[in-house]
Amino acid sequence: MNLRVFLLSLVVGLMLAEGRLSARNTRWLREHGAIEPPGDVWVALAVLYPLAFLLMGGEGLWRQALVEADLAVAPALAGPSWLASGLLLFAAAKGLKYWAIRTLGRRWTFRVMILPGWPLVRSGPYRCVAHPNYVGVAGELVGAAMMFGASATGPVMVVLFGVVLWQRVRFETRALSGGEVGS
Repeated sequence: MNLRVFLLSLVVGLMLAEGRLSARNTRWLREHGAIEPPGDVWVALAVLYPLAFLLMGGEGLWRQALVEADLAVAPALAGPSWLASGLLLFAAAKGLKYWAIRTLGRRWTFRVMILPGWPLVRSGPYRCVAHPNYVGVAGELVGAAMMFGASATGPVMVVLFGVVLWQRVRFETRALSGGEVGS
Protein backbone atom coordinates (compact mmCIF):
# COMPACT_ATOMS: atom_id res chain seq x y z
CA MET A 1 0.00 0.00 0.00
CA ASN A 2 1.13 3.52 -0.78
CA LEU A 3 2.48 5.28 2.35
CA ARG A 4 0.55 8.51 1.71
CA VAL A 5 -2.70 6.59 1.19
CA PHE A 6 -2.04 4.78 4.47
CA LEU A 7 -1.31 8.06 6.30
CA LEU A 8 -4.42 9.75 4.89
CA SER A 9 -6.51 6.73 5.90
CA LEU A 10 -5.02 6.88 9.39
CA VAL A 11 -5.78 10.59 9.70
CA VAL A 12 -9.38 10.09 8.55
CA GLY A 13 -9.82 7.14 10.93
CA LEU A 14 -8.59 9.19 13.87
CA MET A 15 -10.94 12.04 12.91
CA LEU A 16 -13.90 9.66 12.80
CA ALA A 17 -13.01 8.23 16.21
CA GLU A 18 -12.69 11.73 17.66
CA GLY A 19 -16.08 12.63 16.16
CA ARG A 20 -17.72 9.66 17.86
CA LEU A 21 -16.14 10.57 21.19
CA SER A 22 -17.26 14.18 20.82
CA ALA A 23 -20.84 13.14 20.02
CA ARG A 24 -20.95 10.80 23.04
CA ASN A 25 -19.54 13.49 25.32
CA THR A 26 -21.94 16.11 23.92
CA ARG A 27 -24.89 13.88 24.81
CA TRP A 28 -23.52 13.34 28.32
CA LEU A 29 -22.94 17.07 28.82
CA ARG A 30 -26.48 17.92 27.70
CA GLU A 31 -27.90 15.25 30.02
CA HIS A 32 -26.00 16.90 32.89
CA GLY A 33 -27.28 20.42 32.19
CA ALA A 34 -24.45 21.86 30.12
CA ILE A 35 -25.12 25.18 28.44
CA GLU A 36 -24.00 25.85 24.87
CA PRO A 37 -23.42 29.59 24.46
CA PRO A 38 -24.61 31.07 21.15
CA GLY A 39 -22.21 32.42 18.56
CA ASP A 40 -19.68 29.60 18.35
CA VAL A 41 -17.82 29.00 15.07
CA TRP A 42 -17.75 25.22 15.55
CA VAL A 43 -19.59 24.53 12.28
CA ALA A 44 -16.84 26.29 10.32
CA LEU A 45 -14.21 24.32 12.23
CA ALA A 46 -16.13 21.08 11.67
CA VAL A 47 -16.01 21.70 7.91
CA LEU A 48 -12.48 23.11 7.62
CA TYR A 49 -10.72 20.52 9.79
CA PRO A 50 -11.49 17.42 7.69
CA LEU A 51 -11.42 19.44 4.47
CA ALA A 52 -7.86 20.56 5.24
CA PHE A 53 -6.61 17.00 5.65
CA LEU A 54 -8.45 15.76 2.58
CA LEU A 55 -7.11 18.59 0.40
CA MET A 56 -3.55 18.21 1.70
CA GLY A 57 -3.66 14.44 1.31
CA GLY A 58 -5.10 14.82 -2.18
CA GLU A 59 -2.35 17.24 -3.14
CA GLY A 60 0.27 14.84 -1.84
CA LEU A 61 -1.17 11.96 -3.85
CA TRP A 62 -1.42 14.14 -6.96
CA ARG A 63 2.20 15.29 -6.63
CA GLN A 64 3.32 11.70 -6.10
CA ALA A 65 1.44 10.59 -9.22
CA LEU A 66 3.16 13.33 -11.25
CA VAL A 67 6.57 12.20 -10.06
CA GLU A 68 5.79 8.53 -10.74
CA ALA A 69 4.58 9.43 -14.24
CA ASP A 70 7.80 11.43 -14.72
CA LEU A 71 5.80 14.60 -15.35
CA ALA A 72 7.48 16.60 -12.61
CA VAL A 73 11.16 17.15 -12.00
CA ALA A 74 10.80 17.15 -8.22
CA PRO A 75 7.76 17.28 -5.98
CA ALA A 76 7.36 20.12 -3.53
CA LEU A 77 8.41 19.25 0.00
CA ALA A 78 9.83 15.98 -1.28
CA GLY A 79 12.06 13.53 0.41
CA PRO A 80 12.10 11.48 3.54
CA SER A 81 13.08 14.39 5.79
CA TRP A 82 9.83 16.30 5.09
CA LEU A 83 7.71 13.20 5.43
CA ALA A 84 9.48 12.04 8.60
CA SER A 85 9.51 15.52 10.15
CA GLY A 86 5.82 16.00 9.35
CA LEU A 87 4.94 12.60 10.75
CA LEU A 88 6.86 13.33 13.97
CA LEU A 89 5.19 16.72 14.35
CA PHE A 90 1.77 15.20 13.65
CA ALA A 91 2.36 12.43 16.22
CA ALA A 92 3.59 14.88 18.87
CA ALA A 93 0.60 17.15 18.22
CA LYS A 94 -1.79 14.20 18.51
CA GLY A 95 -0.08 13.28 21.77
CA LEU A 96 -0.69 16.75 23.20
CA LYS A 97 -4.26 16.78 21.93
CA TYR A 98 -5.01 13.35 23.40
CA TRP A 99 -3.48 14.41 26.72
CA ALA A 100 -5.87 17.38 26.73
CA ILE A 101 -8.80 15.12 25.78
CA ARG A 102 -7.94 12.64 28.54
CA THR A 103 -7.59 15.45 31.07
CA LEU A 104 -11.01 16.89 30.17
CA GLY A 105 -12.63 13.45 30.10
CA ARG A 106 -16.35 13.68 29.37
CA ARG A 107 -16.08 17.44 29.19
CA TRP A 108 -14.18 17.29 25.88
CA THR A 109 -16.29 17.92 22.79
CA PHE A 110 -16.10 19.78 19.49
CA ARG A 111 -18.58 22.30 20.89
CA VAL A 112 -18.09 24.82 23.68
CA MET A 113 -20.32 23.58 26.49
CA ILE A 114 -20.38 24.97 30.02
CA LEU A 115 -21.37 22.90 33.04
CA PRO A 116 -22.75 25.44 35.53
CA GLY A 117 -21.09 25.13 38.92
CA TRP A 118 -18.23 22.98 37.69
CA PRO A 119 -14.72 24.46 38.01
CA LEU A 120 -12.44 24.90 35.03
CA VAL A 121 -9.95 22.10 34.48
CA ARG A 122 -6.50 23.24 35.58
CA SER A 123 -4.62 19.94 35.56
CA GLY A 124 -2.65 18.08 32.91
CA PRO A 125 -1.56 20.30 30.03
CA TYR A 126 -4.01 22.98 31.22
CA ARG A 127 -1.50 23.84 33.98
CA CYS A 128 0.80 25.28 31.33
CA VAL A 129 -1.39 26.26 28.37
CA ALA A 130 -4.94 27.61 28.31
CA HIS A 131 -5.92 25.77 25.11
CA PRO A 132 -3.60 22.77 24.61
CA ASN A 133 -6.13 20.99 22.40
CA TYR A 134 -5.91 23.82 19.87
CA VAL A 135 -2.10 23.87 20.01
CA GLY A 136 -2.30 20.18 19.14
CA VAL A 137 -4.73 20.80 16.29
CA ALA A 138 -2.45 23.46 14.80
CA GLY A 139 0.48 21.03 15.02
CA GLU A 140 -1.60 18.32 13.33
CA LEU A 141 -2.32 20.58 10.37
CA VAL A 142 1.27 21.76 9.92
CA GLY A 143 2.58 18.21 10.37
CA ALA A 144 0.10 16.85 7.82
CA ALA A 145 1.06 19.54 5.29
CA MET A 146 4.69 18.50 5.69
CA MET A 147 4.14 14.73 5.56
CA PHE A 148 1.85 14.94 2.53
CA GLY A 149 4.11 17.43 0.72
CA ALA A 150 1.19 19.85 0.42
CA SER A 151 3.10 23.02 -0.43
CA ALA A 152 0.03 24.70 -1.99
CA THR A 153 -2.99 23.57 0.01
CA GLY A 154 -1.07 23.22 3.28
CA PRO A 155 -0.28 26.89 3.90
CA VAL A 156 -3.69 28.00 2.61
CA MET A 157 -5.60 25.62 4.88
CA VAL A 158 -3.37 26.29 7.90
CA VAL A 159 -3.97 30.04 7.58
CA LEU A 160 -7.70 29.68 6.88
CA PHE A 161 -8.20 27.26 9.76
CA GLY A 162 -6.00 29.46 11.97
CA VAL A 163 -8.23 32.51 11.39
CA VAL A 164 -11.35 30.57 12.41
CA LEU A 165 -9.50 28.88 15.29
CA TRP A 166 -8.47 32.30 16.62
CA GLN A 167 -12.15 33.31 16.66
CA ARG A 168 -12.95 30.07 18.48
CA VAL A 169 -10.27 30.64 21.14
CA ARG A 170 -11.59 34.15 21.79
CA PHE A 171 -15.18 32.84 21.99
CA GLU A 172 -14.27 29.96 24.29
CA THR A 173 -12.16 32.15 26.56
CA ARG A 174 -15.06 34.58 27.02
CA ALA A 175 -17.55 31.73 27.58
CA LEU A 176 -15.38 29.96 30.15
CA SER A 177 -14.66 33.17 32.03
CA GLY A 178 -18.38 34.00 32.22
CA GLY A 179 -18.00 36.90 29.81
CA GLU A 180 -20.55 37.88 27.23
CA VAL A 181 -20.48 35.75 24.08
CA GLY A 182 -22.49 35.69 20.90
CA SER A 183 -22.09 39.39 20.20
